[in-house]
Amino acid sequence: MTLRCLVVGYGSIGARHAAVLERLGHAVSIVSRRDIGGGRPVFRSLGDALDAGSFDHVVVAVETAGHAAVLAELAARNHTGFVLVEKPLFAAPAALPRNGFRRAGVNYNLRFHPAVRTLRTALAGRPAEIADFHVGQWLGDWRPGRDTAATYSASRAGGGGVLRDLSHELDLATWLFGPARVVAALGGRVGTVTVDADDGWGVVMSCTRCPVVTLHLNSLDRRSRRQIAIQTEGETLAADLVNGTVEIGSTSERIAVERDATIAAVHQALIDGAPEVCSLEEGARVVGLIAAIERSAHERKFIEVPA
Repeated sequence: MTLRCLVVGYGSIGARHAAVLERLGHAVSIVSRRDIGGGRPVFRSLGDALDAGSFDHVVVAVETAGHAAVLAELAARNHTGFVLVEKPLFAAPAALPRNGFRRAGVNYNLRFHPAVRTLRTALAGRPAEIADFHVGQWLGDWRPGRDTAATYSASRAGGGGVLRDLSHELDLATWLFGPARVVAALGGRVGTVTVDADDGWGVVMSCTRCPVVTLHLNSLDRRSRRQIAIQTEGETLAADLVNGTVEIGSTSERIAVERDATIAAVHQALIDGAPEVCSLEEGARVVGLIAAIERSAHERKFIEVPA
């Protein structure tokens, strides 16, 4: 079935969503203040788009600081289709609007990476003793050809910063090991790659199914890294998402993943009703965890994470 889709925001990630949805066979319209060409219908505002008719599926891909306003407008205008919000859900903790959405989620697409799913399967029913996540990539490589300082990722005002931009790891940690109970962190703007947004963090937390989870997140690493290592009783599980490898004990497997395959998987799972999609409520808990991490660094103490 062909869905009538609307992508709100046409930066690099909005363009990827539009292309993915078209490859899935859906009709795509865009909300953007820019003249983007390409033959798709383009509206200057969300209100203009909704005045023109209803949509089956809406993707919220504006700057993080604008997510809450777009969701609120969709709810107020009685949108009853699907909604997918780019991660993180909000720039700061906020209430979810009352809505009649058919189904809504947050684009934590690494849940659908085959290496992560292999780890999750291997973990089923097994206690984890300690886990480590490391993600790093120099911010200048994120959007080639653009002035790094002009991107929202470099600015706090736009909701940027590595803790929010790379919050995939926070979602994965809580998806694999359950909600965080207590957290301690150091970090912030430790380098010079951003204008005023955070660019490096060290986080340690305890989750309901793993007593020690450490996370290293930065936008300074000149060698891109995205790695997970988990120690279970008697066996180590590891995944390298950049090089596409998974190790379960003494066995190793190489996994090839097309660049946008996980985004396509999120859209299809949302439409099909599959449970793996990050819900708005789960996305809100990640935002709460981000706030607890920032508070821990500011107050230099362990912080209890709100349920």
